[in-house]
Amino acid sequence: MKKLTVFTPTYNRAYCLNNCYQSLLNQTCTDFVWLIIDDGSTDNTLELVNSWIKENKIEIKYHRQENQGMHGAHNTAYELIDTELNVCIDSDDYMPEKAVEKIVNFWSKFGSEKVSGIIGLDADSDDRIIGTKLPKDIIKSTLFDLYYKHGVSGDKKLVYRTDLTRKYPYPIFNNEKYVGLAYKYYMLDKEYEMLLMNEVLCCVEYLPDGSSLNMFNQYRKNPRGFAFYRKELMKLPFTSSSFKFRQAIHFVSSSLMSNNWRFLSETPYKIHTFLAIPFGILLFLYISTKTRTV
Repeated sequence: MKKLTVFTPTYNRAYCLNNCYQSLLNQTCTDFVWLIIDDGSTDNTLELVNSWIKENKIEIKYHRQENQGMHGAHNTAYELIDTELNVCIDSDDYMPEKAVEKIVNFWSKFGSEKVSGIIGLDADSDDRIIGTKLPKDIIKSTLFDLYYKHGVSGDKKLVYRTDLTRKYPYPIFNNEKYVGLAYKYYMLDKEYEMLLMNEVLCCVEYLPDGSSLNMFNQYRKNPRGFAFYRKELMKLPFTSSSFKFRQAIHFVSSSLMSNNWRFLSETPYKIHTFLAIPFGILLFLYISTKTRTV
């Protein structure tokens, strides 16, 4: 059995998916499977992937489902993956040629059941690190501590043990397509640290139709998913009062978006949420204005 699954959620991205495919063909290590989760594409993704499967140059698994959004595609991937490790490479991203080799070798040397996986680096197409590098004076950390204790910034590439990623599935809300992926990662932070590897594992392309550039619209269209995410972050045991207050502001705003007037009874921190109401109203009005269609 292969060691690593590279999984790629995709929705109408046939026009850019070839970059990811070509990068996987160029890997110096073939100890991986490419799992493509087609989240209800209506373009020629199926025909394109079938042509690659016929080429038989790398092991490819393809699964198509009704559109559920990125988090729903992740849920399906974690159910299907049968390798020890997995990493998500988005449809508009690609892997440097030694990325799989670095992951497999690093895990064989340092990996164990005492950690949940590996944190590596993302870079742009000009090989510039996204945000900051990882601290050199520590060998492992939770993802949360990296950002809020060690001052790390920017997206990072996460390689997880597959048996752990099946835990904490993302909830699916009717007529919504978004729940913050970090929910699962922060839940795992409560139990495990991750190994730090200051190596670029992924090159990212932020395309105009990417979710990171449409966050306000996502916020407006998926209020229950956003409210769930903020409520769960308030529950994290290792966060400060100011962090919980910021989550409460977003929880109030998202609750107003979904006309959920029971938010005070549902919040895990009633005082924080009560004090956050004025700010949550302002955020609600701001996002409503920014996403208003003429």
